[in-house]
Amino acid sequence: MEVAFNLVFTHFPSHNLRLAVLRLAGARIGSAVSILRGTTVLAADRLEIGNSVSIGFRCLLDSRGGLSIGDRTVLASDTQIITAAHEVQSPTFAAYMQPVRIGSYVWLASRVTVLPGVSIEDRAVVGACSLVRSDVGESLIAAGIPAREIGRRTAELNYDPAYRPLFY
Repeated sequence: MEVAFNLVFTHFPSHNLRLAVLRLAGARIGSAVSILRGTTVLAADRLEIGNSVSIGFRCLLDSRGGLSIGDRTVLASDTQIITAAHEVQSPTFAAYMQPVRIGSYVWLASRVTVLPGVSIEDRAVVGACSLVRSDVGESLIAAGIPAREIGRRTAELNYDPAYRPLFY
């Protein structure tokens, strides 16, 4: 089912169909979620998405090590969440997997890359084109390569980023 999603269904202009296929593959997905076209999902059975989450075009959701995304979170287009890698010094190129946890009210701007084992806490923001290789604390704004704290989110958040345009 996952192969069918990544080869075919990710390109269908129907949110409901894409979500239904991922749920059939074992993903736990809340209500009012949108995953725009072109997104690739690895190990759907290890993916958990909360309510009112918006995932942009052409994202990579690598759930092989486990991936959880909280409520009311936005992953902008071309974001890559990676939960598996290889040991550089291993003579056998041994693989390892570590879970990634993304909290609620988080915003990952376009082209962010998150590496295995990272937690991005509630209300955090990561700027465009950043590489996240260590945890981002609650309400922090981080950016850069590697991502570093550049500010703090101070507003009391109560928005719903659900975004489900027709044919996207």
